[in-house]
Amino acid sequence: MTQWNRQSRLAWLKSALKNRIVILDGGMGTMIQQAGLSERDYRGAEFAHWASELKGNNDLLSLTQPRLIADIHRQYLNAGSDIIETNTFNSNAPSLGDYGMGELVARFNRDAAVLAREVCDALETEERPRLVAGVLGPTNRTASISPKVEDPSYRNINFDELVATYSEATTALIEGGADLILVETIFDTLNAKAALYAIDVVSEQLGERIEIMISGTITDASGRTLSGQTTEAFWHSVRHAAPLSIGLNCALGPAELRPFLRELSDVADTHVSAHPNAGLPNQFGEYDLSATEMADIVAEYSASGLINIVGGCCGTTPEHIAEIVARVVDHSPKPQVEKPRVMRLSGLDPFVADESKGFINVGERTNVTGSARFKRLILEGDLEAALEVARQQVENGAQIIDINMDEGLLDSEEAMVRYLNLVASEPDISRVPVMIDSSKWDVLKAGMKCVQGKGVVNSISLKEGEASFLEQAREIRRFGFAVVVMAFDETGQADTRERKVAICQRSYALLTEVVGFPPEDIIFDPNIFAVATGIEEHNNYAIDFIEACGEIRNTCPHVLTSGGLSNVSFSFRGNNPVREAMHAVFLYHAIKNQLSMAIVNAGQLAIYADIDDELRDLVEDVVLNRRPDATDRLVDRAPAFAEGEAAVEETVAEWRSKPVRERLEHALVNGIDQFVVDDTEEARLLSERPLDVIEGPLMDGMNTVGDLFGAGKMFLPQVVKSARVMKKAVAHLVPFIEASKAESGESSEQGTIIMATVKGDVHDIGKNIVGVVLQCNNYRVIDLGVMVPTQAILDAAREHKADIIGLSGLITPSLDEMVTVASEMERQGFDIPLMIGGATTSPAHTSLKIEPRYSGDTVYVKDASRAVGVASKLLGEQRQAYSEELKRDHEAKRASYASKKAAPLLPFAEAVRRAESLRFDKTTVHAPAQLGVQVLDNYPLTALLDTIDWMPFFNAWEFSGRFPDILNDPMKGVEAKKLFADAQSMLERIIDEQWLEARAVFGLFPAYSNENRIVILDPWTQKPLETTHWLRQQKPMPDGKPQLCLADFVAPRSSGVTDYIGAFAVTTGHGIDHYVKAFEDAHDDYSAIMLKALADRLAESFAEHLHRRVRTEFWGYAEDEVLSNDELIRETYRGIRPAPGYPACPDHREKETLFRLLDVEANTGISLTESMAMTPTASVSGFYFGHPDARYFNLGKITSDQLDVYAGARGEDVAESEKWLAPVFQPS
Repeated sequence: MTQWNRQSRLAWLKSALKNRIVILDGGMGTMIQQAGLSERDYRGAEFAHWASELKGNNDLLSLTQPRLIADIHRQYLNAGSDIIETNTFNSNAPSLGDYGMGELVARFNRDAAVLAREVCDALETEERPRLVAGVLGPTNRTASISPKVEDPSYRNINFDELVATYSEATTALIEGGADLILVETIFDTLNAKAALYAIDVVSEQLGERIEIMISGTITDASGRTLSGQTTEAFWHSVRHAAPLSIGLNCALGPAELRPFLRELSDVADTHVSAHPNAGLPNQFGEYDLSATEMADIVAEYSASGLINIVGGCCGTTPEHIAEIVARVVDHSPKPQVEKPRVMRLSGLDPFVADESKGFINVGERTNVTGSARFKRLILEGDLEAALEVARQQVENGAQIIDINMDEGLLDSEEAMVRYLNLVASEPDISRVPVMIDSSKWDVLKAGMKCVQGKGVVNSISLKEGEASFLEQAREIRRFGFAVVVMAFDETGQADTRERKVAICQRSYALLTEVVGFPPEDIIFDPNIFAVATGIEEHNNYAIDFIEACGEIRNTCPHVLTSGGLSNVSFSFRGNNPVREAMHAVFLYHAIKNQLSMAIVNAGQLAIYADIDDELRDLVEDVVLNRRPDATDRLVDRAPAFAEGEAAVEETVAEWRSKPVRERLEHALVNGIDQFVVDDTEEARLLSERPLDVIEGPLMDGMNTVGDLFGAGKMFLPQVVKSARVMKKAVAHLVPFIEASKAESGESSEQGTIIMATVKGDVHDIGKNIVGVVLQCNNYRVIDLGVMVPTQAILDAAREHKADIIGLSGLITPSLDEMVTVASEMERQGFDIPLMIGGATTSPAHTSLKIEPRYSGDTVYVKDASRAVGVASKLLGEQRQAYSEELKRDHEAKRASYASKKAAPLLPFAEAVRRAESLRFDKTTVHAPAQLGVQVLDNYPLTALLDTIDWMPFFNAWEFSGRFPDILNDPMKGVEAKKLFADAQSMLERIIDEQWLEARAVFGLFPAYSNENRIVILDPWTQKPLETTHWLRQQKPMPDGKPQLCLADFVAPRSSGVTDYIGAFAVTTGHGIDHYVKAFEDAHDDYSAIMLKALADRLAESFAEHLHRRVRTEFWGYAEDEVLSNDELIRETYRGIRPAPGYPACPDHREKETLFRLLDVEANTGISLTESMAMTPTASVSGFYFGHPDARYFNLGKITSDQLDVYAGARGEDVAESEKWLAPVFQPS
């Protein structure tokens, strides 16, 4: 018979994980509870006279009731468990200390492991071993969270104390026969990192690798651990331990755990485990899911390929495990996927330093050596203000914050620990990773012991020789941090390109070959030194650094490069404009030569293209060492670029002399918010209750606004301005109302409405406008924002006792999400009305697809002007009659649809036969002047002004008509002119104050068509890069016209002609969030909506502008084109730029092809949601076709024969294609 040992069992386990789902055991505490033990049972003979009460100390039972614990282990093994967990969840010094048993840690762990090993040994067979997982629980203390509200920096346990107890426990577990260690129920990742540190130390002492399983705990539906990390951030924090598995357990039932398990499964590059509770605890603290109910849910985990290991936690029993075993036995495990080698950091949120992140900003202002203000705040003990410095860095775009406390008057180690502990208590700061910066190793090490995320150590070097360097690197690796390595060796700092490169190459070899440090976690700092010092030897410092960056990254695979940016401009301290110009110029050239990140003041980065031409030339002469007198010339001209100030005048309106009630009404009707807070306070002082101000003058004014809007005498922009005034007034009154709730009486609100843009969709202008109009009419609107998951919408509806739910969406996949929301509302027993709106929605879709899924009232709302009327009917006295009317209307639409004969469609083969046959020769095919991908960064917004199409802007504000005729409309003209003036004013600010950044990427490629596909080729190798898939019209075209497909507009391969295709993506949305939030925080919806609408117009204008440049310049087939903006809007030019998701190409997934082709995310920062919406929202993408006969068309409906061919060409199930093409698919 096989004699299993630890090595052979682990080999068996690793093999089994590749072939089947491995089974963990279930709840130990649940089974112990069922035994109904008394205090006497817990004590046993040995502890009969122990001083403290021992009932509840379950781990003690391994000593006092070993038969019971052995029997529980045996039941789980008989139920099918492969791995048994030791009964040691609380066998650590802090937890046992509650019972006065802190000295017994080793015995508790060793005896529990011996007991589990004996049971497993007895049931092992020739073919199948049984493994013991030695459990390290979380303890009853938190290293990341203060138990004292009054002192967020306080900790009741530290990292070293945790390491000590975990080391003792780990040693005992291994000695007792554990095959591996399971660190589980992690609610504070810093505790877990201490456990992983301890395991690594013990492993080194024993001279053998200890395999580790790690399992975290997501505490609630927020998707975060108790200490605040997301699932992915948690994984990044512990990934350095190279665990055998990563998983989730406890706190949630299997259904609630599923979305977070999905996230973990997507990001993990190791095996994934899950052992959820048997549902959520009921009011008695019991778990209600039966074995069958739980197995139903858990089986879906394995059927979906999410897991490799599954078991149970609280509330689960051997019956649950047996049922799970039966349900997952035939399922394949999650396959192992190798992830790209990129640096993965974390704060509370994950940070992946892949190409999509571009250049990484490390905030520099929390550094006592670089910021005089921060140094003063730390020395004076003003830590609140010091935290605000960090917060501002994050708000201004710092993706990592550098923290340095190296000051002679400070206890640097104590200051670092306290500040890091305070940062951990501020989620808006600690969401980003930290860079612990010090020249003192003790400070760096103390800092690492405070950080639950994966941060960066800055820095180590070869200054003190290889032995010290290797020792520090091993310790950083053990803590799971990335590292900055300075170009510094035993002879000093590298000051030439050659020395910088040589030291970094030597360091790289030591780190990767001797220490085993992941190369992607190495950041080389080749030393940025000051230039323009007047010393000739310093003139080449900047160019040496820039050139070294490229060579280091080319010769040291996967590493990043960094530097302290402010050093380069040190000679000009006091002259901020010149310093900022030097920083921008230096970064511009260094980033092009592979500088990955830099320590910068994130709030003071100038834009290279915006620097004064003269100043930029002077600075480039210095930075690039282009002329010997460069320093003298810059010094001479530097004072001319000093900053100035502008004065602002304010005027007081004549109506200020009227009584306060009239002033408030005037302000509301005219949208003037300048004096509203003062007037509201005056009105409050004249009223008995603060609520009287709302119910009196404010509501009177808003009623006037509502009446005027309803009568068509006031227009949407005015209403939104009125809402801004109302919000500011109400915000002033809220604290007073809260303070006198007992006297405030009943609210006069007409109802509460939850509004959300559904999951996967980022468009919200229309939703925001509807929300404003509803608020103006005294509805309480809870706006959940964009990309809101279904359950979050429903949870909010319950929390706020909503009267109506309103859903919005712009892209076609949002239609399916709305159906999902309706279905879930029905399943979860809702009965409140559901309002549907958005550009892709329609009365027909609402009646045919959404309303049948929900028994409550469902109503389509076309625009903001109709929202109030619908809401009032849904909640008014005639609700029942309106409900019946809606039902009849939906039934009528469905009956009408059913009675319509589907338009006859051609068989797909016939449609192909009738395809367009175009001419492809030198008269129709033009070779582009520039092939390949080109990136346009920081594109001047001024260049986009002359191609703006203003009509959609007015449509967004619900003005119908043509531009510019709308400005002279006898009814709407006055307000349209005001709106246009406000738009022009904001556009001026957007450009002058650089609110938005325009970025673009486009490419031109050789291509050929193959049936309904277009194969895009590498311009230099002629090998296929991507294949796009298109659909053909099947609705018979009249008069013998061809059945079109976009592939028709590119020469077929059989023609022998080399043809071309283009692609593009543009955005003007970067930077918008900061300003939108500022407007919303100031209750200025008008400006927030205005900014979003203008950003959208600029993006569309950018697409038009770039297409013109492509036609006339980059592709060059229309070099002589001269068209007015009106002619551009009417598309009178040659060529088209269809976008995936639009009528000719309804499958949004072709955006994925386009994004891969152009590396859009890396080149522009535009990303795709799971529903293929682009973020930032103000983004446009599409393909360029240049054939003279290329034209836009509406695909219409397709049939199953084309769907089958399409799915086959894409290599996917027909059901998947049908899901994405549902709006155009006509079932037979």
